[in-house]
Amino acid sequence: MKTLPINKDKTGNRATVMCFTGEVSVYRYCAFCEHCKGIRVGSRLYPAPQEKVLQEMKRGAVPDEALLNAQLQFNQLIRDGESIECGDEKNTGFVPRYRIR
Repeated sequence: MKTLPINKDKTGNRATVMCFTGEVSVYRYCAFCEHCKGIRVGSRLYPAPQEKVLQEMKRGAVPDEALLNAQLQFNQLIRDGESIECGDEKNTGFVPRYRIR
């Protein structure tokens, strides 16, 4: 697992990481990437909220709006976070978390 430091602008509205494909927005890419495994805030690692909700949705155990709540949690963690834990060991770059199968 790779640790990708989050680069934030002075306003705190833009957060980016250096992905295999280049510098990408955490909010636009990491949030929707299958490789995003968690957010490091201080010494603590928080798992990506979307992953847990997605697993529960596949079983039908959670309402659809739970995914929106997970995205809001992700954004909050990014605001306070310092780095992204990325599971892209093969350097494939962005892989969509949500795919129609």
